[in-house]
Amino acid sequence: MSDSLELVVTSTATKLMAATSTNTAEVLESVLADLVEAFAVDHAFLRYNDHQIRASRLIAEWPPRPDIPDPDPIGLVYFADDPVFAMAECAKQPLVLRPEPATDEFQRLIEESGGYVSTFAAAPLISGEITTGTLGFVKSGDREWLPRELSAVEAIASLLAQVQGRIAAEDQLRHLADHDDLTRVHNRRALVAHLGDRLKARRRGPVAVLFFDLDRLKAINDYLGHNAGDRFIRVFADRLRETVGDRCLIARLGGDEFVVVPNSPMTAEAARELATELQSALRERVSIDGEMLTRTVSIGVALGTPGQDSTSDLLRKAGHAVLNAKNDGGNVIAVYSEDLALKAAFRNDIELHLQGVVESDALVLHYLPEIDMRTGEVLATEALVRWQHPTRGLLLPDSFIGVAESINLAGELGRWVMRRACAEFSSWRARGIGQHATLRLNVSPVQLVSEGFAEAVAETLADFDLPGESVCLEITESLVVQDIETTRITLAALKEVGVQIAIDDFGTGYSVLTHLKSLPVDTLKIDRSFVRDLGENAGDLAIVRAVIALADAFGLAVVAEGVETSAAAEILLRHGCYRAQGFLLSRPLSSAAMSKLFARKYIELPFATSRRAVP
Repeated sequence: MSDSLELVVTSTATKLMAATSTNTAEVLESVLADLVEAFAVDHAFLRYNDHQIRASRLIAEWPPRPDIPDPDPIGLVYFADDPVFAMAECAKQPLVLRPEPATDEFQRLIEESGGYVSTFAAAPLISGEITTGTLGFVKSGDREWLPRELSAVEAIASLLAQVQGRIAAEDQLRHLADHDDLTRVHNRRALVAHLGDRLKARRRGPVAVLFFDLDRLKAINDYLGHNAGDRFIRVFADRLRETVGDRCLIARLGGDEFVVVPNSPMTAEAARELATELQSALRERVSIDGEMLTRTVSIGVALGTPGQDSTSDLLRKAGHAVLNAKNDGGNVIAVYSEDLALKAAFRNDIELHLQGVVESDALVLHYLPEIDMRTGEVLATEALVRWQHPTRGLLLPDSFIGVAESINLAGELGRWVMRRACAEFSSWRARGIGQHATLRLNVSPVQLVSEGFAEAVAETLADFDLPGESVCLEITESLVVQDIETTRITLAALKEVGVQIAIDDFGTGYSVLTHLKSLPVDTLKIDRSFVRDLGENAGDLAIVRAVIALADAFGLAVVAEGVETSAAAEILLRHGCYRAQGFLLSRPLSSAAMSKLFARKYIELPFATSRRAVP
């Protein structure tokens, strides 16, 4: 090899040393430009072999072709379609084709390819035993390629093969760093980088983020194992890819949480439409270990403004939205708003302070009396828990019971309410008040399915010397039918203890009617939603009459909840329901006030009725 050719090889090696995955195209074009000049040819190109699809892909060329059509006819050439490219698939030595080839084989190749009017020379890129690409040169007319020139071209091809392998390794490392191992979609690191770029000032917006959280994946993990859960997550990711294609970036944050970021600016309404489209696609059933499974998905949508919102702000907003969707029962699309943010902040505050509240003195009980609307007699009282929050004042159960259930505190909270209520009720009875009344206690889903719940109730009654019939446990209608067999067994055990059983919120449509005669129930409580508008809504009256008739047919007591108007009270009395609770009769009372009411035994009824008897 002459000194000038050695200089070409050395110069090429120096340039290729600076090649990285981000500047490869520029470096390769510069190298090819030098080689065109050094070898006095018209055109130089670099192509990589794709052995999976048996094709040659154009990587770089010099000089660039003007007005390249789309698709580029030589951008990807299949070996089966071109005899010359086919020779490059597994070539191990340089190849030269000239206008007047010396062999019949060259002549045959020229004729099959349409005839050459140029000299073509190429050297293979080789890695181990694999031909990974081709470095090629084209010269108009005839050109003799000397052995020392071909030797230099081989050396340069070897350098290019090394760069090809190094860049591929860098790309693989970058892919691994930016992608999730399980699903092959982007990971949190890549998502943060992408959003950081999209949210830069003067970029187009708004930037939409769709936060996905699978509902109840734990059931799959518990039933079929975590491998099945992982396969379900992979299918979930594949369906996201199939549905959005190149329209969005998809990232997995971990577990069953995914984020989809549309590539184009998107309004809230358009983002919701995309979320609806994806929610529908993800609802299709999946076969895992012979089981046909499906899971709904909750989606939170948030929009970010470039130059104003940060990546963390946008993800936090989307996270608040999906949490709101989960809290609304799942399978919901929630769009972030300031009201939603306040709701999320409130929930977070509740969860933060609730952890230790049972051990503190922050919980108190109030009592809602149950009144005989004929006489004003106090028949029973329902224990209602309240929380004296350190900054938000006295909170009602709706503010924290749902959070307690989500962080597995519902059972502990229910036990506290039962023991505290029984302790206070027992103290009243010991003073000779409320001895003929009933204490009503609400039972949570966690308590009802807890092993040994009936035994715990019996132990509590014994601890406070309360007869079983003086306590009534109230179970919501929806809870009864969640697991009817377990409920039936638990209620039977509770009846052995001697307590009364009431079905709360009765009539709300959970089809407990078919099981009513086989359940050991004493009382039906008509849901407040049917009582509130009595006198104005004929449909509510029909339901109330039906519940009263049903209770009468089964020999059950019936109690109306939410009596707030004299009209409602009069209608209930007229149709045979005289036991009631509600703000018309009494608001919830403190323990001391309830004790005084039990001592009085009666209230002054706030409405006139001919059915009232003077005590």
